[in-house]
Amino acid sequence: MRLVVTFIAALFSAAASAAHSMPMPRHSPVPGGIAVIALDTHSATRPTAHYQSKRVMVIGDGGHWQAVVGIPLETAPGEQILEISAPGSEPQQISFPVQAKEYETQRLTITNKRMVEPTAKDLQRIEKETKVIQAALRQFTEANDVPLDFVVPVQGPLSSPFGLRRFFNDQPRKPHSGLDLAAPKGAQIKAPAAGKVIAVGNYFFNGNTVVLDHGQGLISMYSHMDRINVKEGQYVALGTPLGAVGMTGRVTGPHLHWTISLNDTRVDPMLLFSEKTLAALLPPKKNEASPGEPTSRE
Repeated sequence: MRLVVTFIAALFSAAASAAHSMPMPRHSPVPGGIAVIALDTHSATRPTAHYQSKRVMVIGDGGHWQAVVGIPLETAPGEQILEISAPGSEPQQISFPVQAKEYETQRLTITNKRMVEPTAKDLQRIEKETKVIQAALRQFTEANDVPLDFVVPVQGPLSSPFGLRRFFNDQPRKPHSGLDLAAPKGAQIKAPAAGKVIAVGNYFFNGNTVVLDHGQGLISMYSHMDRINVKEGQYVALGTPLGAVGMTGRVTGPHLHWTISLNDTRVDPMLLFSEKTLAALLPPKKNEASPGEPTSRE
C-alpha cells in the first residue's frame, strides 16, 4: 500500500473534476463534521473507500470521484488516513487533516428520573433497542445517486444544535448527536430527501422513531414523534409526510430530534443544507442563545 497524496494535493484533483460538479455537503473536517476528499484515481468503476475500517461514500462520474467522510465526534485533531481501492490499481492511502472544534455545554433538568437513571428492566429494554438502532445507522446500501442537498424536515426554530456536551441533572452524558427543531406538537415532519424506511419503532430514549436510508451509508433518523405515517420497507420521495412532532421518549417538551449518520458516524445535519436553507434556519444573531446556554427540548 502506498501513500499517494496529502489532502492538499487532493484538492487540486478536485479542481480538475469541476466539470462533473454536483451538490455536495459543506467540507468541514472537524470532529462531528464531514470531509469531502477528491480521489487520485481515474477509474471508470467507482473506487471503494474505508475510514477507520468503515465503508465510506464515494460520489462522482467519468472517472472523477470524491469521498464523503463522516468524522466521529471523539476524533482528536491531526492527520487521518483514508484507504482507497479501485479495480486494476494498487491500494492507496490519502492523508487528510482534522481540525479542532469546541462545542458548547448544555445542562438540562429531567424530571422523569428513570430517563437519567434507568431501572434494571429499563436497561434490558435499552440494550435491545440500541442494537436495533445501531444496525440501522450502520447500514450501507449501494447507490449511484445519493441526495446530498437536504431541506429542513419540519418548520420550527433550531433549539439545540449538534455536538453539545450534555449534563442531565448534573450528570455527564454523551454529546448531542443530532439537532433539535422546536416545532409544536402535531407539526408535520416531511422527508428532507428521498430514501427508504428501514426502521420504525418506539424506543425508551428516542420515543416514536423513523429511520431512512438514503444510500451509501447516509442514514437519517427522526425521534420523539407523536405519530408515524410510514411503514418499514416503504420508499419515500422528498417531502413525503413521515409523521408528526411529539414529545415521546426522553424530552422536556415537544420537538424533533434529527440525526444524520454517515459511514456509521453521527455528523452535523446542517452540513447537508444549502447556504440559503441554512440562512433561513438560523435566527438573527441578536436572538441567539448566549455561549454555554443553548436552549433545548431534550
